[in-house]
Amino acid sequence: MVEPGELEGRATQLLQRLIQFDTVNPPGSEEECQHYLRGLLEGAGFEVELLAAVAGRPNLVARLPAPSGADGPTLALLGHVDTVLANPAEWEVSPWSGELRDDGCIWGRGALDMKSQVAAEVAAACTLAEAGWRPETGELKLVITADEETGAHYGAQWLCSQHADKVRADMIVNEGAGVSFQYGERRIYPVCVAEKGVFRFSLTAHGRAGHASLPRIGDNALTKLAPLLSALGDARVVPEHSPEPAAFLTALGIPLDDLDAALSEVEASDPRIAVMLEPLLGVTFAPTMAAASSKINVIPSEATVRVDCRVPPGRGEEHVRARLAEALPPGDYGIEFDETVTGNRSPIDTPLMETIRSFVSREDPGATITATALAGFSDSYWFRAAFPDCIAYGFFPQRKMDLFEAMPLVHGANERIPVEDLTLAARFYSQLVEKTLR
Repeated sequence: MVEPGELEGRATQLLQRLIQFDTVNPPGSEEECQHYLRGLLEGAGFEVELLAAVAGRPNLVARLPAPSGADGPTLALLGHVDTVLANPAEWEVSPWSGELRDDGCIWGRGALDMKSQVAAEVAAACTLAEAGWRPETGELKLVITADEETGAHYGAQWLCSQHADKVRADMIVNEGAGVSFQYGERRIYPVCVAEKGVFRFSLTAHGRAGHASLPRIGDNALTKLAPLLSALGDARVVPEHSPEPAAFLTALGIPLDDLDAALSEVEASDPRIAVMLEPLLGVTFAPTMAAASSKINVIPSEATVRVDCRVPPGRGEEHVRARLAEALPPGDYGIEFDETVTGNRSPIDTPLMETIRSFVSREDPGATITATALAGFSDSYWFRAAFPDCIAYGFFPQRKMDLFEAMPLVHGANERIPVEDLTLAARFYSQLVEKTLR
């Protein structure tokens, strides 16, 4: 059993140090940070490899097998050390200071996404290993990747395709959920079990070019996009039954028989939660980029808008086209899909979920958990795709800073995490490891 004070101090100091490595991606420059983590893990008794698709951007894979070699599950704690950019002019402190301030928070880029989770995972694993703990069966792995923030081409995607045997695991715990929120009298900790797919497409309208000084001489393709943009802007999600939003609504105490009514009830009670829930219920459309004439004085003969479209796990292009037909007015325009990734999911009812439920019950009596899906994308996708039988969840528990305080800080200025939450997470990973690999 790890002493709470020891774990808190170790996780705190480690997060501060990790933030001080500037790993903004691009360019990433994760090598120095990964070598530092390698030294800690090797010192604790782990077998560690650094695997790089390109020079200077290694991924770390650490192993701690059962000394007896007894068969058992492989548990992988997953994380990434690259971060998004930070503009120091917008911050109260240097984004790479790792400063522990009087508010009890550690400040810096990556304090939430996701050097905090890496610090909690590594602190828990090293503290256990240094105290002599070893798996009774199976194996513990830590997989710390590069390049998550720009698509994982040199990170998890590459690892899962080129080094599958080195990162294969039965259970994987990653980022994606865990920050608690209040709904009425209920405090709820989400567990991410799925990720929506990405089906990005272009809408293109055609017309006839002409000189802009004579507007009626041409046929302006750009104005033909106006009703399409308006329709996409007004489009609401068409609710569909699927496991993750069903679990979410059940945790809120809302009946599932009428999903439109369920969403309306949440909207009336707490619009902030409705903003999170609505994308989980179906296909979303967000027009984000447009292109037309390259010269101010030329009426465009072609105009295009690109749309970021997110789709529930398991659904594909045909389903998106059906939803588009419902949302858009009739017109002469083309639709071309140019980036498609089908979402995936893990089962909800598993021993890993029960371990999470037990932890929350001990730490926060009266609170509950719920399965949820991620509207965005994380490295869990690559592991589910490569190892279809694995259970991959996102869970980093936080209680002190709730979901609605934390969300605006992710990728934002003054990113920070309470030491209290960092320690809560480190306790979870420590107890998860001991319980799973006993």
